[in-house]
Amino acid sequence: MATPAATEHLFSYGTLQQAGVQLATFGRLLDGRPDTLPGYRLAQLAIDDARVVATSGKTHHPIVSRSGNPADSVAGAVLALTQDELRQADRYEVAAYRRERVTLASGAQAWAYVDARDTRP
Repeated sequence: MATPAATEHLFSYGTLQQAGVQLATFGRLLDGRPDTLPGYRLAQLAIDDARVVATSGKTHHPIVSRSGNPADSVAGAVLALTQDELRQADRYEVAAYRRERVTLASGAQAWAYVDARDTRP
């Protein structure tokens, strides 16, 4: 059976880049390319969801928030996925993350999971 066409782009700077997380969440490995998210800073978030910890193998995950400093940036990868897979990613992420549209250093638009406490621009 052919994989449906990927129509969405998700910027990942953390566990969604891991092969094991992709296989557990999407049932396949996603295509991706390197990119950078400017104007954001990276921190660590303690994860208390046992299912997510079991999937990622990590008790702390990276999380990004807007820094207001254009010199700040977070490296990651743009993953190509379907709308259904994007909904699966939403189910994987804990409530501390909010999915929003961002503009990457390449100029591409993508979804990214940011700190839910971050105020929108």
